Amino acid sequence: MSHVMLRGLTLSIVIPTPGNTGALEETLLSVLENRPEGCEVVVALGCEYDDPWNLAEEVRFVRAPAGAGLVGCVTAGVQATTGDVIHLLAAGWKATPGWTDAALARFDDATTGAVIPLGVDGATPDRVVSAGLKYKRGGRRVALTRPGMGTTAAVGSGADRRVGARRPRWPVVGPRLEAGFWRADLVRAGEAGFNTACGDRLADVDMAVELAARGVSTVVEEGSRVVAGGEPARERGFRSGLHGERLFWRSLAGRSFLPSFLLHVIEVIRHTIVSAPLGTVPMLLGRFVGACQLVSHARRRRQLTEYLAT
Repeated sequence: MSHVMLRGLTLSIVIPTPGNTGALEETLLSVLENRPEGCEVVVALGCEYDDPWNLAEEVRFVRAPAGAGLVGCVTAGVQATTGDVIHLLAAGWKATPGWTDAALARFDDATTGAVIPLGVDGATPDRVVSAGLKYKRGGRRVALTRPGMGTTAAVGSGADRRVGARRPRWPVVGPRLEAGFWRADLVRAGEAGFNTACGDRLADVDMAVELAARGVSTVVEEGSRVVAGGEPARERGFRSGLHGERLFWRSLAGRSFLPSFLLHVIEVIRHTIVSAPLGTVPMLLGRFVGACQLVSHARRRRQLTEYLAT
């Protein structure tokens, strides 16, 4: 543990583990080998784990509610932390030497709300395979595979380049739920936190939209690198339609309705094509149900509108 916490910021590392304890042990080993001094490590379990290596003195284990997925484990872990900055690193992803240093330095700027580390290929460490995500106005989440693919995140190494916009610009950019650094007050206090309304796959982009409405910046930090884990299984059928539709209607605040709706129609057509043939009808049914949940969507839009007004 040769790396020391920077500039007085305290760091909490959360390893959400819905089910794969083998992946947990790989991630935990990499974190303990490389973690900076003075940080806490929290493992949020959605499954049984008997701690065969007796790590309870170095790691805090917390249990998520029964049946919790990735978002539920993230929430349980985040609520157990005490740090100024929270780093999420899902089971299956791996830390590398000094990976927190440059990311933490970014939070010296009070406008920084989140930092995106680069995910690299385990077999070819120079090959970047993950650089966060973006949310397009029509309602589509797109995984970024290289720095600079998004338009609202500064890219660089070190704390010399930053960006902060008071109004959301499109596409909105954010960290993946599996690997990102977050300012703790934005994801832990009060009503803050990742929402289950959009499912495990879209909760990260739902939060990215919120951060954009709050007027804080997201930064891609090329000096922070983690080994990327496997891609989660894609949602299909009813749930993919339900969660996608919820995300669109929850994210309308601060946008012109007509252009956004027209782009959304195009996105639904695209989703219909990729869901064919067997998944088309369940997906469209899910979108219909999601679009009908107007009361829940209105509450979210009011929340985002309040953020935009302050």
